[in-house]
Amino acid sequence: MSGRHLSTATERLECQNNNCSKKKAMTMKPLCFVLMPFGTKPDPTGGTDIDFNRVYDEGIKPAIEDAGMEPIRADEEKTGGIIHKPMFERLLLCDFAVADLTTANANVFYELGVRHTARPSTTVTIFAERQPIPFDLNFLRSLPYDLGKNNTFSAAMAKKLRTALAKRLEELRELAADDDVVDSPLFQLIGEWKSPDIAHIKTDVFRDQVKYNEEVKDRLSEVRDKAKDKDTLEEAKQLLAKIREDIGALDVAEGGTVIDLMLTYRALSDWGGMIKVQDDMPKALAEQVLVQEQLGLALNRSAAMNSAARAKALKVLEKVEKRQGANSETCGLIGRIHKDYWAEAVNDGNEIEAVGHLNNAIDAYVRGFMADQRDAYPGVNAVTLLEIKGDSESLATKKRLTPVVLFAVERRLDEAKADYWDHATMLELAVINNDPKAATEYLGRTLASVRESWEAETTENNLQLIANARNSRGEETDWLMKIIEALRKKRSDMG
Repeated sequence: MSGRHLSTATERLECQNNNCSKKKAMTMKPLCFVLMPFGTKPDPTGGTDIDFNRVYDEGIKPAIEDAGMEPIRADEEKTGGIIHKPMFERLLLCDFAVADLTTANANVFYELGVRHTARPSTTVTIFAERQPIPFDLNFLRSLPYDLGKNNTFSAAMAKKLRTALAKRLEELRELAADDDVVDSPLFQLIGEWKSPDIAHIKTDVFRDQVKYNEEVKDRLSEVRDKAKDKDTLEEAKQLLAKIREDIGALDVAEGGTVIDLMLTYRALSDWGGMIKVQDDMPKALAEQVLVQEQLGLALNRSAAMNSAARAKALKVLEKVEKRQGANSETCGLIGRIHKDYWAEAVNDGNEIEAVGHLNNAIDAYVRGFMADQRDAYPGVNAVTLLEIKGDSESLATKKRLTPVVLFAVERRLDEAKADYWDHATMLELAVINNDPKAATEYLGRTLASVRESWEAETTENNLQLIANARNSRGEETDWLMKIIEALRKKRSDMG
């Protein structure tokens, strides 16, 4: 345990010894842990993807707050689903829990099993009404909620879920206070099953740890906000250095906090910082696919300072692909490394080597896009490099792929909250299709959605490669160079 956590626990014990614990208890809200999928997840029935972040932000979280509780969200998305010590602590020690069974997510079911083993009551299960849940869980008194056409979650649906869930939690608080309710099937069916006797000092320290981790995440979010503006970039670096010092040893920190720390170094384009975090984190977390992918990204980006880093990055990512098969993120990063190798070979005049890396980059991007055609990122890179290669076979492949990539990104723009990469992809596709009007329109949206300077740099570099290829073929690129200059200026303004 870190010094910060020990200090807080000591303060709480001193307070108890001074007979002030009752006063503090009156001001503390019960903790309610949320078990659910996060981000946008596929609909197992074949429908449109479901935005679980919206369900949480607009329905579940405010319902918990309305019931006088403090919501705590699992970091499934950031930790790649790994079940780590802080996750078990939350499952065992949080006063209440809400489990969303929609899509029959395996991690949620595992976590619900742990919860039902440890707690006889105080767990509420919910599910989207048109999404069937497994037969073995049909006996649970689950609360259904609505999803609309194309799995939309409207304000009216959010209000309905918020009201119903808040009422259920308020009822549960009253029943739990009288020890008059059992909602765990294990405790219902096996009368001799007993709850673990966990000392109050453990639960007190746990509550302090949760509060501390939430504070750290808020501070890291502030750093990422300041990193967007070059006038506050230096302040962001200083704040991050202080946070890293405060966190201390990463083997006792919460997994989600550690991943947040790594991604905050990424926001500052501090690739060495990202690598150091990966080096210092527990092995079980360091070996997760998400962490390995980010390590590959950081190693490749740091290659300008360390020539061996790019080869190591490629080795890391190829190992990930071999372990779990092709996926859009890993293959996209592999494609980026070969693209960088290709650019260097071109600059050095190594034509044969350049062709090899260009082909490898195209192959990796195509593998990634074929693995998940909802992710347009590897797709747009594939068509970009196919145009740059420029032979008849490549251009024919580009012509076949481009409409599929366009459909993928248009679907995201229609169904989810569009981010930088969605707008940047539309910009690149407009350039590839030689459509200056559409390119100018999407340039504005792209510039308005830049979060981190390296994003604009990536798009700028892609478009510069297209411009170079077109110049070599004697094609006009004046309008394209103006777009590239606008991206360069945005990057410069961000520092």
